[in-house]
This record gives sequence, C-alpha cells and structure tokens, in this order.
Amino acid sequence: MDNNPLRQYFRRPAVYIKLPSGGSDYPEGAIDMPESGELPVYPMTAIDEITTRTPDALYNGTALIELIKSCIPNIKDPWSVSSNDMDAILIAMKAASGSEVMEIESECPKCREVNQYGINLIGILSTLKPGDYDSLLQFGDLSFKFRPLRYKEINNAALGQFELQKVFQQLANTEDDEEKNRISKDALERLTLLTMDLVAKTIEYIQTPTLKVTEFEFIVDFLKSCDRNTYVKLRDHNAEVKASAEIKPLQMKCVECENEYEQVFTLSPVDFFE
Repeated sequence: MDNNPLRQYFRRPAVYIKLPSGGSDYPEGAIDMPESGELPVYPMTAIDEITTRTPDALYNGTALIELIKSCIPNIKDPWSVSSNDMDAILIAMKAASGSEVMEIESECPKCREVNQYGINLIGILSTLKPGDYDSLLQFGDLSFKFRPLRYKEINNAALGQFELQKVFQQLANTEDDEEKNRISKDALERLTLLTMDLVAKTIEYIQTPTLKVTEFEFIVDFLKSCDRNTYVKLRDHNAEVKASAEIKPLQMKCVECENEYEQVFTLSPVDFFE
C-alpha cells in the first residue's frame, strides 16, 4: 500500500551486489539492471521464512525462486539466473538477512579435531569471478562454444536425478531378479540420457568448417554418436569452466595442531530454511 504511513519503516536494501556475469548473458527483461550495475538486496521477511519452508517448495525449486523475487526484486525472472551468478546471489541474500559471518564446522584432516569457524561471506563475495565462456574449445575441425546453465535447467536436472535415485533405492525391495535387472537397465539408460542432455545444454553452438550448428537436437545427436574421448573432453571442459566460477576452497588453520588445510565450502538454498 503506497499510502501506508508505516511505509518509511519497511525493510531497506542491506547489501548491493554486482553479478559476476554483469548480467550480460541473461534473456531480455530477465533483469532490471540499475545504471550503477549494482543490484539492491533486501533482508528476508517473516513471510519469506514461512512460505519457503514448505517441503514441496524446497524440492521443486520454487522456494529459492520466491526468495530471489522477494530479496532481489530487480531480478524479474529468477528461473533464468545463470550458474555464473548463483553463488553470488545466495551469499548476498544470506548476508543481507544478517548473516555476514556464517559459522561452519570443520574437521582437521591431521588431528581430526572439529572446530567452529566464522566465515566472512562478503569477503567470499568479492572473490567470485565468472567462468570463461567466451573462449572456444577446438577439437579437430570443430570449435565448441559453451554457455552457463540457467537455474531452471539445473533444477530440472536435479529433479530428474532425484527421481532416478528413488528408483535405485526401491530396487532393494524387488525380489524378482529379472524385473530388478530390467528396472536397473532402464534407470541407467535414463541417467545416461539425462547427463548427456545436460551436457548438450551447456553447448551454445558447434562451429564446423562450413557452418554453425545451434540446434539442440543436432547437438544431442552428435553427443550420442561421437567417440568417447570427444564426449569426455567436452564434459570435462565444461566442468572446469563451471568450477572456475564457484566458491574456492577455504584456507583453514586448525586451532589445536595449527595444521593448514583446504575446506570445501558451498552455500545451498537449504541453508536459508534451517
């Protein structure tokens, strides 16, 4: 309500972020980018916490979508958020909600002592860089142009993998060996196709000596028919580019034995709803 006399006391932006990608690889209209290039990030509301605790919303990804809509309203289409930017967005929303320092547990690999450490999220945010999706991968006569996945694509793949995990878990209750083999074979085929489909989505186009192929169905067909070495190289190259845009391992020092080691750190939507 614009005429609410309490409007001046509504929440204000607590953090401003520049997306690692700069918003350059988003569909038109997906982001309302300010001239400064910095997106305002608002703290979570009580309604956010209530609505995003629904198990189904966490499972199907809508919890994170609603949270982004509320906390970063300049992102008009959260489903189109690039994998280049997801870590930055999660960190900014966590920090804006009063958690600039996040407590984590870490076990020293040398003495096995478990200690609590405070992680400065704003400091991590400043280290995030976009993956290099501009460089082409040359393989024989072909050049491959990769792209970051959208959250919608990542979420759909995760849902598919979750469904297949349930199939494998239910195999233990299948007594008939022939039926078990049939279900297992079908699930493995579906998992292979799901993985190949996801790899195909990371390829924006394939340049041949005479033309540029952008059609998704042609790219999938190529991945199904190319030799294993080619497929593995494409898969691994995309994984390397993706990893370059993710949060780097934290440099830790054990409180007990002063051993220095690396600790993998990830921030997922679940961290907001616990």
